[in-house]
Amino acid sequence: MSRVLVTGGAGFLGSHLCDALLAEGHEVACLDNFFTGSRAFVAHLKKYKSFSLIEHDVTLPFFIDSDMIYCLACPASPIHYQVNAIRTIKTSILGSIHALGLAKRMNAKVLLASTSEVYGDPSVHPQPESYWGHVNPIGPRSCYDEGKRCAESLFMNYHDQHQVAIKIARIFNTYGPRMHPGDGRVVSNFIVQALRGEELTIYGNGDQSRSFCYVSDMVRGLRLLMETPNDVTGPINLGMPEERTMLELAELVLRLTKSSSKLVFLPLPTDDPVRRKPDISQANEMLKWTPIIGLEEGLVETIAYFKAFI
Repeated sequence: MSRVLVTGGAGFLGSHLCDALLAEGHEVACLDNFFTGSRAFVAHLKKYKSFSLIEHDVTLPFFIDSDMIYCLACPASPIHYQVNAIRTIKTSILGSIHALGLAKRMNAKVLLASTSEVYGDPSVHPQPESYWGHVNPIGPRSCYDEGKRCAESLFMNYHDQHQVAIKIARIFNTYGPRMHPGDGRVVSNFIVQALRGEELTIYGNGDQSRSFCYVSDMVRGLRLLMETPNDVTGPINLGMPEERTMLELAELVLRLTKSSSKLVFLPLPTDDPVRRKPDISQANEMLKWTPIIGLEEGLVETIAYFKAFI
């Protein structure tokens, strides 16, 4: 049994990770300031004596005995990370510095939940880890994009300079139960709008694409990456290597919800990527990982979750 710290552990992805770690018998400390996370997401974990919930902001120093640290603390949807851009940057950078300092002192492995947003609006498709990206450093999304790019740099420098055992995961669009209904992400947007009988909002002409990975597959990928030998640092792409257009996703959601909602088209937001699809060759080879939950199967579970309170 390892002592595991999950920053952002009460969030959408973090809470599912805590579930998996506790089920394996680990001792888990969940650290969250509840900006986008929720106590409700981890309330069921109080039954575990090996679980502790700590209210704390990662922009401030923290010290928790740990063998492994998962750095998931940061708002990940445009609506949430643009509310306070400066705080978003601080969360990525200061949160990384504090986690890396702790990992150095504790001789712990530390994993960064980075993002496909480091690739920006890519000119290479699909995106391999070797691609440096096409990012606007002063645009409305830059607080998140550049915050994560700087976090990756910090992780690699702590590894090179202090031999900290780091892992960098570049996470592509992930969905599933516990998504915030108002986070502005396309999956939650479409499902909520369809269930409410509202128009489904499509930005642009609907031809832009994303790949969608179900949360259980993503959690499995993160755990496999953490378990790799210390010489495996990443970055490694984690995501579904299957591309869907916004129109395809909208039509699938309408069919699965049996909704009669109509589609409405609005202008594409500034710097919104036109195409996004991961090259997961490294994850296949080094982690023996590939997603197993198809989009329709995952959407059925996600829709059932949202039906409970819509």
